Amino acid sequence: MSRLHEPGADAPLVLVVDDMPDNLHVLGELLSPLYRVRIANAGLRALELAAEPPRPDLILLDVMMPDMDGYDVLKQLRANPALRDVPVIFLSARDATEDEEFGLELGAVDYITKPIRPPIVLARIRTHIELKRMHDWLKDQNLLLEAEVARRMVENETIQDVSILALAHLAETRDSDTGNHLRRTQEYIEILARHLQSLPHWAAVLDERTLRQIVKSAVLHDIGKVGIPDHILLKPGVLTDAEWEVMKTHAQLGAEAIERAEHDAEQPVVFLALAKQIALRHHERWDGSGYPGGLQGDAIPHAARLMALADVFDALISRRVYKAPIEPARVRRMIVEERGRHFDPEVVDAFEVNFDSFLDVARRYPDV
Repeated sequence: MSRLHEPGADAPLVLVVDDMPDNLHVLGELLSPLYRVRIANAGLRALELAAEPPRPDLILLDVMMPDMDGYDVLKQLRANPALRDVPVIFLSARDATEDEEFGLELGAVDYITKPIRPPIVLARIRTHIELKRMHDWLKDQNLLLEAEVARRMVENETIQDVSILALAHLAETRDSDTGNHLRRTQEYIEILARHLQSLPHWAAVLDERTLRQIVKSAVLHDIGKVGIPDHILLKPGVLTDAEWEVMKTHAQLGAEAIERAEHDAEQPVVFLALAKQIALRHHERWDGSGYPGGLQGDAIPHAARLMALADVFDALISRRVYKAPIEPARVRRMIVEERGRHFDPEVVDAFEVNFDSFLDVARRYPDV
């Protein structure tokens, strides 16, 4: 069957379902002056019409129908994500309390017994359509609010990222030879971390959010170099022992600067905690011979272990004021030789597997 009447494009749409033509006629005549009306004389047809756009604002559903009764129709409506929120009012000659309770338990919003009383039917339809409109309005408002929150989170994160890079580039300007060092080391770290996620004990500390925060915070690893005098930082030759001791303080200086930023924050900031770990510990060595704390093995934070290899690899393949670039194949051998001494063995293994990816990063972001 087709629609009986369409009073206006803005009028709510009511789907009336009943296997008795007389009942459909009576309900159609009652509703058509106020609502757009669709009618169906069987459960399967009701499901088809309910799914057609525009979807109904409310469904009047007979209980006792052949082939598929109203209860089964409602079960299928509630199982369909697109239709589960459409209010359904049962119409039935069954007037036992248990019938009404069963219908409401299935998810009907109301239960009207036959013979119907037109004013009661119209009042209940009006009430439930208004409730549905309020529900839809609130849902739309929530979606708008969620979209605005998401937009502001992206905006705040972008501001945060730009601020981090600005600070990192401030330190980088002290050393004109570093070029794209920051971007390359970020990429190296992500390559290593994604490979190591396959190992259970790494996976436990490298969930996706933490991985992204490590990559983000890695650019601050050498921020402490802003505190190193130019005659040491930019010296083209080998540093004296005294100069080297000053150079090594950049790790502590960087960690202290980040810690001050942490204290100024109104709440804990995860990436700052990771950035502090990296700045302070990326020169620690697996065998305990590094600085500033002489940490050994698993005592070295995971993020710092990743940074240690990424930083050394990039320094070795790049030109610096104190050295020429070293051929990548030789750098690979040098790093593998430091497995279990300078570097975490598992990080070295990840590096070996992904060596070609490291070279690709180096080619994509050359020093300028």
